This record gives sequence, structure tokens and C-alpha cells, in this order.
Amino acid sequence: MTVMTGARANEPPGAIAARGGERTTTVSFDDFYHAHFRSVTSQLGAYVGDLSQAQDLAQEAFCRALARWDRLARYDDPVAWVRQVAWNLARSRWRRLRTARDHLLRQRRTEATMAGPTPDRVAIDAALAQLPANHRRAVILHYLADLPVNEIAIQEGVAEGTVKSWLHRGRAALAGLLDESTEGMGNV
Repeated sequence: MTVMTGARANEPPGAIAARGGERTTTVSFDDFYHAHFRSVTSQLGAYVGDLSQAQDLAQEAFCRALARWDRLARYDDPVAWVRQVAWNLARSRWRRLRTARDHLLRQRRTEATMAGPTPDRVAIDAALAQLPANHRRAVILHYLADLPVNEIAIQEGVAEGTVKSWLHRGRAALAGLLDESTEGMGNV
């Protein structure tokens, strides 16, 4: 492959031969890559502010150049093509990050406006936490999960009478706990 070159900085190494008064250089993609990867990466690093991101972007640009190397090798300045692709990738990355940030901000605004638990819910949760574990499970499964007594008995591996006893004791304990927590609320 031949690349038309002039006197440029970062000119890739290669065999120079004179043909009809113009200079041509035969350059492999490997030589081209090794000659220009560092300069493209440093330019991108200054733009994106993160060396690893810059390396990833430069690598992607060079991968795209490799797929088109037969055509790019004939360009006057193939590194300009690689640089432009890398900058376009960096801009696309910024757009994706901005879109993701905006999406997250919209979600946070929605979540921030959600109401917290009501005082009744807090009182019920606190009262449930004070019940013995088996009474708490029976009350939750029966009243919140709408399971009948026989299914709770099967799930817990006990007799139906035991579940009924747990429910009775749990309700009685909750009534006492909730009455205590709401005594001072009548004056408010």
C-alpha cells in the first residue's frame, strides 16, 4: 500500500521511493498505528479528561481505520481521518452521558415527590416489629397477603388451630400496641 506523504510531524516510518517526481511511502497498518496512536490518545485525553477513556476512543477509531485500511492508505493524511473519527466518538460519548444524566435527573425528581409513609403506616410497622416472629408472620400472611388459615398452616408446617391462636394473639397484641401509640394523637 502506498501513502502520499509530505514533510509532516509524526510521519509514519516506511520505505521511501521516488516515482515520477513525487514521494510515496509504503506503510503497513501496524507501522501507522504505532506512529500515531500516542498522539491521537494524548489529544483525546486533553479533550475528555480521562486517559483510559481516551485510549478506548483512540483504539476504536484505529479499529475502524483497520477495516478500511485499503482505502485509507491512499489518503493524503490518513491520521486526519482517524483523528476525526476519534473526536466524533468522543462527542457521541458526551451525548450518551448527557442523555443518561438527564434521564436520571428526571427519575430523581419523580422519586423525590413521592410521599413518605403515613403516621398510621409507621405505627403499624412499629407495632408489627414488637410481635413475636410467628404471630407477626401469621398476621402479615393473613391480612396483607390474603392467605387463608389453612394455607398459612401448610406453609408454616403447623396445625390450623395453631395459626388461629397466633392470629388471635397477634391481633390482641396489635390492638394494645396501637392504642398506646395513638393515645396522645387525640389532642393534636
